Amino acid sequence: MRIRTAIFVVYVVASALGLSVMTALVLRDVRLRYVESMRRTMGDTAAYMAAFAAPESTAVDWTRKLTTLPQQDGVLRVFACDRAGKVLFDSDGRDVGQVYQWNMFGGGPMASENYTQPNVALVNGELRVVARVMAGAEHVGWVGLGRPLAAVEDGVRAARWRLVIAIGSIAGVMVLLGWWLAVRLTRSLEKLTDYARQVRDGRVAVPPTSRAREIAELGKAFEEMRDALEGRQHVERYTQALAHEVKAPLAAIRGAAELMDESMPAEKRAKFLANIRQEAARIQRIIERLLELSSLEARKQLQQTTQLAAAQLAVEAADIVRPAATAKGVTLELEINNPGSVRGDAVLLREALVNLLQNAVEFSPSGGAVKLSVRIEGAQMVFAVEDGGPGVPDYALPRVFERFYSLPRPGTDKKSTGLGLALVHEIAHLHGGAATLVNRREGGARAVLVLPMA
Repeated sequence: MRIRTAIFVVYVVASALGLSVMTALVLRDVRLRYVESMRRTMGDTAAYMAAFAAPESTAVDWTRKLTTLPQQDGVLRVFACDRAGKVLFDSDGRDVGQVYQWNMFGGGPMASENYTQPNVALVNGELRVVARVMAGAEHVGWVGLGRPLAAVEDGVRAARWRLVIAIGSIAGVMVLLGWWLAVRLTRSLEKLTDYARQVRDGRVAVPPTSRAREIAELGKAFEEMRDALEGRQHVERYTQALAHEVKAPLAAIRGAAELMDESMPAEKRAKFLANIRQEAARIQRIIERLLELSSLEARKQLQQTTQLAAAQLAVEAADIVRPAATAKGVTLELEINNPGSVRGDAVLLREALVNLLQNAVEFSPSGGAVKLSVRIEGAQMVFAVEDGGPGVPDYALPRVFERFYSLPRPGTDKKSTGLGLALVHEIAHLHGGAATLVNRREGGARAVLVLPMA
């Protein structure tokens, strides 16, 4: 189960339990509140009627005044009792002669008030409320009202439905709010997961930001861990690579220097001096390229970018490589379709295209052609460099973008520094793109630089 779902389920279950208990209590209290309201109204009415029926002396039949009252609609019943509770008058005429008992619980433990009223009774679904009838200072009887509780059921039912609808609406809002909270809480974790995967795949990655302090600190810790691990690997990798690549030129220089200590003809001495200069220049190229690659890998993101015309980048890169291509007898062709623009560092992107073109020229035979095409595919700008050389052996295809991995050039068997395509790879990733190299069916290789359009 995803953590987002787990948080949402726990929130919904806890909210449902709380709302269920609250709803049950509120719905149960609704009826009691209606009964309490009816009891108070009936109590006030009974007190008024007791004052109306109060005789001047005990010898007067005080119940006669009650017969002058208007006939009720059958919902409200008026009755009168003597001091012992024996019914002397009943507007419905049903309970005359019966004895009523009092001192009943008027509300109960769930009512708005927990009270015991001596003048309230609940008998067979009818609520009865009485008031004392006084003849001077003497208690002569009771005047009361009776009303079936069923008379308030419609109001109670309507009130309960209103409460249910209101609580249901609140529950719906709470469910939506719970899902929003679960998404907000887990979105930062998902961003951290994406960031970790980008780091794993060697892509340009920026740690996610969050207002939550814990998530922000976790992202910072990931970035610090990445920097620490990359720093250690960076030093180890470049130390080993530099030692491996410089070892051969240094051995050649040392051998030539030892031989030059002996007396030798001037012609051979000039040859050995030329070898020393050549190997020294090779070491210098390796170090310069290595420093450039190291600088690119140390960047987390581009500091300044501008909108660049793809066609202009292609033309400038071709102009840089054209003299070397002409010297080797290789034709350089340009094909630009639907020119658009990309956003990035002009120097780095131009260098990436120059490296691809130089690589293609070096592997092309004399009289061959190298083609640079620029086209738009969806939301991406595609730079493709094709040559007519021997192509790349299958075993070497997965490794062409590795540092210091190089194949012998046709005709000379010489190798380059092996850092050109590695630079292209880093520049592509720094711009949020990708670099690939495949063999063409008709012969030769195709190197592709894909960049997002501006």
